[in-house]
Amino acid sequence: MIRIGNAPCSWGVLEFDLEGEAAGYVQVLNEMVETGYVGTELGDWDFMPTDPDRLAAELTQTGLTMLGAFVPVQLKDPACHEPGVEAALKVARLLRATADRTTGYLPYLVLADNNGSDRVRTRNAGRVTPEMGLSGEEWKVFAAGAERVARAVYAETGLRTVFHHHCGGYAETPDEIERLLKMTDPQVLGLVFDTGHYAFAAGDCAAVVDGLNRFADRIWYIHFKDCQPDIAARSRAEGWDYFESLRNGVFCELGKGGIDFPAVAAWLKERGYEGWGIVEQDVLPGMGAPKEAARRNRAYLKSIGL
Repeated sequence: MIRIGNAPCSWGVLEFDLEGEAAGYVQVLNEMVETGYVGTELGDWDFMPTDPDRLAAELTQTGLTMLGAFVPVQLKDPACHEPGVEAALKVARLLRATADRTTGYLPYLVLADNNGSDRVRTRNAGRVTPEMGLSGEEWKVFAAGAERVARAVYAETGLRTVFHHHCGGYAETPDEIERLLKMTDPQVLGLVFDTGHYAFAAGDCAAVVDGLNRFADRIWYIHFKDCQPDIAARSRAEGWDYFESLRNGVFCELGKGGIDFPAVAAWLKERGYEGWGIVEQDVLPGMGAPKEAARRNRAYLKSIGL
């Protein structure tokens, strides 16, 4: 059975330092429950309580399961690896302690590049060319850093790490994802497959099922996100950066973009996937009506059997 959660980023609570007022964690958790979800991710550090007793109490009250936490690390820079390990361990300790106080479900540490920090990659999100990528030596540093974080997190907390491919950072395109996975231990680092980021990066919503097949053996976790192809095309044509694409709604409500989610659902069922599916409709703070969007997203997933 595939259980469905949502994430704070669907309420405009993002891993970026942006202007705009986002909802508080009590409102977000309550609205997740009210709109039919049974799991959540942590969101930014300090968004939810960072004391495991308090966090566990909030989760117990709402009945939500903690599923994972996003940790960005500038993996291209070897000087950032040690601070990255410490940041990941801080989050992983909270996740593990909270799990031990609640359902016992072991969340994922969701590792990513420090997306949005590189000017070229941010400016060209959704239309990256090979010339904008890492060199061979930089790839070695990047992959070694990712694996180092994953090994440290597992050794201390027993939590597994999944890498989040993401527009606006390195390891965005399908070929970049493949390169990272080939350079890392499949027993140590998995992949969170994000349907929307994959479609935007590939330049084709129809590429999503091909991506699921391409990386099937490394996919441990799923993010459901749609991509509006007309807005993505306009982003490429007008040269929008990543944040302008977000502001214009490139990641729209599920079923209102170009991704074939019935085919995604069929793929998951055929593969016997029994993990979580997390709705992530990335929006900027203050955009739209997140609660109603969350309700419609949940209804859409139910309509296709999820």
